[in-house]
Amino acid sequence: MKEFKIQLTCSFGLEAVVKREAEKLGFESLSVSDGYVEFTGDLKDMAKANIGLRAADKVLLVIGRFQAVTFEQLFDQTYELPWTDIIPKDANFIITGKSFKSTLSSVPACQSIVEKAVIKKLQTKYAISRFPKTGTEYTIQAALLKNTVTITLNTSGHSLHKRGYRHGQVIAPLKETMAAALIELSYWRKDRIFLDPCCGSGTIPIEAAMIGRNIAPGIMRKFAAEGWEFVPSDIWKEARKEAYAAIDYDTPLRIYSSDINRHAIEISKVNAENAGVDDCIEFECVPFNKLKLKGDYGVCIANPPYAERMGDLADVERLYRDMGNLFRQNDTWSAYFITSHEGFEKLYGRRADKKRKLFNGNVKTDYYQYFGKRPPKNS
Repeated sequence: MKEFKIQLTCSFGLEAVVKREAEKLGFESLSVSDGYVEFTGDLKDMAKANIGLRAADKVLLVIGRFQAVTFEQLFDQTYELPWTDIIPKDANFIITGKSFKSTLSSVPACQSIVEKAVIKKLQTKYAISRFPKTGTEYTIQAALLKNTVTITLNTSGHSLHKRGYRHGQVIAPLKETMAAALIELSYWRKDRIFLDPCCGSGTIPIEAAMIGRNIAPGIMRKFAAEGWEFVPSDIWKEARKEAYAAIDYDTPLRIYSSDINRHAIEISKVNAENAGVDDCIEFECVPFNKLKLKGDYGVCIANPPYAERMGDLADVERLYRDMGNLFRQNDTWSAYFITSHEGFEKLYGRRADKKRKLFNGNVKTDYYQYFGKRPPKNS
């Protein structure tokens, strides 16, 4: 089977997480750049990546990469790519683009040139002057960075954060990909207690349950490349069969999830049921200052309100103080919080053991990490 350069895009700051995930899936010789991870693989690997990656945003096939400082160079080198092997006669091909620190800085102009080159090449195979674009969607991206042009095909379609289980949400929901990344960046393992005391629509505990059960995040959804003629349909069947076989239904999980908003709890329950993990998450409507820790050596991961996106600032700051008070009572717990509030540590009452800068959507945040005592080896 033909090999491609496969690009796994992600939010800035999550490249190492995506690389680690890709390694777990068996992909080798991975290279890391700002906003993406790349490796060489075939179409089976492309399908496996789409179904199995938790923190990546999209899986792209790199069709070509070259230098261009003029529109003529952009046209000629795009034309030379194997579009007649990829794009069928009725394909609804869409051109997107971006440009950063490149001589060709006009994104609309670059998109127009790339589209003209693709059409011109397709006309060498299909004797038509105008393509109907009534068939399956093929999204082509021309990304220019310092005069290097990377032409890709988006195999995922919608972003991979759209797992398919969320049918309700609250204000300022956390993307599933970010929730999975927060868990992967923690010390939580499926034999330890898990807590999210600000669960909203349940994304973090649901992602934790899916990780604990080893449920592939893309197992329930469809991908753009499933409708492409040059991609064999059996590779998707095989990838899903492999993913279903890897699910762990036997290991008991102790996942607790709470929120002050009763409506949010009801939404969380429905989403958990849709994800197939409602039997291993205990939901409770309770304000944080009434919360009791259920055992020792647990891990708390939360996306609390931080006023910039939702919540009254005074209430938010009171919540942060309550968080510090609770976890000071039990030093076996580890706690992780993502927030844009720069005064979080002072309000919490302790400097974080580790901080990591992340972007929650377009909001610049810090991921504050507080490490509790390690559990005994026999626990």
